[in-house]
Amino acid sequence: MPRTAPVTRWDTDFDVLDPEYISNPFEIWDELRQGCPIAHTDRRGSNWLPTRYADVTAIAHDIEHFSSLEVGVIPFDGEPTEEQDRVLPYGLPPISADPPLHTWTRRLLLPWFSHRRVEGYEELTRELCRSAIAGFDAGGRADAAEEYAQQIPVRVIAQVLGVPIELADTFTGWVRDVLEFADDEERRFRGMEGLIKYFLVELEERKKNPGTDLLSELLHTEVDGALVEESLVLGVAALVLIAGIDTTWSAIGSSLWHLATHPEDRKRLAEEPEIWPLAIEELLRAYSPVTMGRLVTSDVEFAGCPMKEGDHVLLNFPAANRDPETFEDAEEVILDRAHNRHVAFGSGIHRCAGSNLARMELRVALEEWMKAIPEFRIAEGEEVTWAGGQVRGPRRLPVVFP
Repeated sequence: MPRTAPVTRWDTDFDVLDPEYISNPFEIWDELRQGCPIAHTDRRGSNWLPTRYADVTAIAHDIEHFSSLEVGVIPFDGEPTEEQDRVLPYGLPPISADPPLHTWTRRLLLPWFSHRRVEGYEELTRELCRSAIAGFDAGGRADAAEEYAQQIPVRVIAQVLGVPIELADTFTGWVRDVLEFADDEERRFRGMEGLIKYFLVELEERKKNPGTDLLSELLHTEVDGALVEESLVLGVAALVLIAGIDTTWSAIGSSLWHLATHPEDRKRLAEEPEIWPLAIEELLRAYSPVTMGRLVTSDVEFAGCPMKEGDHVLLNFPAANRDPETFEDAEEVILDRAHNRHVAFGSGIHRCAGSNLARMELRVALEEWMKAIPEFRIAEGEEVTWAGGQVRGPRRLPVVFP
């Protein structure tokens, strides 16, 4: 079936790149949960889409039948280039690895995103937010996605990796190529190629002149008496850049979209600062950006669905977080929601290792925005555009303010 064919039945022919799905997936998830909670499509291969919290989390925890060796929502049609295959034989661990490789590569990353380490990046994050706001048009207009949300995480991650913040726009371009242009194989390969070539040079530099950054530490770390393979270091570095940028700026942008369209919630945050911690979790639940892929390792029947070896399952964490069987008034954003076991950062062994950093960046970005711009709204007559597929979030968010 042509990829451009419109969807006529979401239960048997869904398409996560369909414009309707990208712009407003919530009603589609509601419809599927009631009639076909695990949808199927043969677009881009055989794919399953669970929409209930219980199903999504059960699959996430079943690493025997559902492998993480292919986590992309949209699979590559072509083969990796010779260089990509040579320098990234393990993909992007730990996210694209199963145990035991997943276990020890994740363990290497966790200290870099501990609460204590993340606290050290908070002042930098605040400075980045204030600087971005200071650069807004004096006429009271800004693109809250492009000029704000997208400017922050990439620069924080650059600090973690020890690479120049001045290259932030270049990094952003590569990440968008890899994640956003799912039906453009040439562009996806180009983005990954750019990342690989850049980090290969950086690794050589760190061998000669190690610093205190993540790249340097990984290069000089031993596991079972041997240095970590450079291909693994490269994969981890690429993962940190890709996973640490688009996901977080999407969460920031979606939260700003919500506040721009819900003045009553802006008022609550201003008048009840004590609810900020709960509000951050609720915005993460309501606007979870990430869907992850899993590869079916052997024929298995799950919740009555005959999944075959080689099929893909799209772990729809955003839909799980809107499941009314798990969350009371699931479609409402309740800033002081007390019981909130959301899975915005995934579930199971692959739960996001950088969740502490993402939370901090989201909190600081919203705090600094609300301090400087407590009143704002979507610019009248202008369009908000969204990216979707693997990561959903606003890419253009024109707002006006006094």
